[in-house]
Amino acid sequence: MEGYQRGVTAAELEPVFAAYEAFLAEALPRAEAIQARRPAPLPLHGPFPVPVQRRLCRSLSERVGLDYAHARLDESLHPFCGGTPTDIRITTFYSEAEVGKSLLGVLHETGHALYERGLPAAWARQPVGEAAGMAAHESQSLIVEMQACRSDAFLRFLGAELHAAFGGDPAPYAAANLARLWRRVSRGFIRVDADELTYPAHVILRFRLERALIGGDLAVADLPGAWGEGFARLLGQAPPDDAQGCLQDIHWHDGAFGYFPSYTLGAMAAAQLMRAARRDLPALDEEMAQGEMLPLMAWLRDRVHAQGSRLGFQDLLRHATGKPLDPADFTAHLRERYLDG
Repeated sequence: MEGYQRGVTAAELEPVFAAYEAFLAEALPRAEAIQARRPAPLPLHGPFPVPVQRRLCRSLSERVGLDYAHARLDESLHPFCGGTPTDIRITTFYSEAEVGKSLLGVLHETGHALYERGLPAAWARQPVGEAAGMAAHESQSLIVEMQACRSDAFLRFLGAELHAAFGGDPAPYAAANLARLWRRVSRGFIRVDADELTYPAHVILRFRLERALIGGDLAVADLPGAWGEGFARLLGQAPPDDAQGCLQDIHWHDGAFGYFPSYTLGAMAAAQLMRAARRDLPALDEEMAQGEMLPLMAWLRDRVHAQGSRLGFQDLLRHATGKPLDPADFTAHLRERYLDG
């Protein structure tokens, strides 16, 4: 784990993940019951012409704060962000039948890109001038995509933008419908498609299996069975095959053991940062409802991006929010979004 996010140990994560597992066991059935009582989301009817999607994705990325004098948006099979602080490359993929994945993918990668762009230029090409780690990086993509751009406030703005771009019946583009569509809870088998409530279960499973493999308590040959048992314990069902189980990710094939916790640490940090930003920026939700994202980005640039890697994960959160990682901020966010009302 030190190779991906210094400052948080596996031993420290065990109680955090155990607490989340207990929370999920109570929260997931409640969220599903609440969701079942609400109207089913109206689908967004295409086709969504790729040139229009491409223009809209770039426009929204610029609105969040990405300067395309130092960036590119291209196409690939999976959204990605790479490059250097002065030459950012982000990618997405487009489907004329579905607009949400390309759009939300670009917004997610824009969060990564803005972190790289905001790193201190005075420390360029020095270790201290790099990002603080992968959990810190994931916090920046998730605060943009999950915390800000899937918020009720921003969806009011985004729905109007989508309707202006694609026309047709305005009802599917209403903020409440987009929320039901893009914040839908589902016990799926594929990590990258998981909603924010069940996603940590995918990470917890991988973390525990990695510890067992590395500790010599689990043979590689027994991994498929252990995966099915663990997934059933966390989410109530076992995958039908290994393609939807232990073979779905690239990380282990690439030797990236210890990487998976960064995703959930990043989600928890994003919720904590957003709570602090709302405390410091009382008009934030009203601004996001107008599509004004720069106040949030300026706050993040000062509190997170400009610090480079001079602070470890916990000290970076202390600097930005006044306290180390507090998973209660994440569960409070999930309760507000999925269990209230």
